[in-house]
Amino acid sequence: MKAIEIIARIDEKGIIRLDAPLKVANKRVKIIILFAEDEHIGDEQWLYAAASNPVFDFLNEAAEDIYTVTDGKLLKDEA
Repeated sequence: MKAIEIIARIDEKGIIRLDAPLKVANKRVKIIILFAEDEHIGDEQWLYAAASNPVFDFLNEAAEDIYTVTDGKLLKDEA
């Protein structure tokens, strides 16, 4: 794969906005997002990212619906 590095910002809607246009058109790309580790990502952002990520779409299939609220045993705090 060929790599191009460009700076971008993620807006309040989660859309990536490039600082400059790319001179590449009609190509599928893989995007790797790097950001400074000192920037805190809150629990709400992580939860939204996980809930909206299509990689977990299979969990909505009927075949994955194998547990009910009556499965298992109630845990009691023994302390």
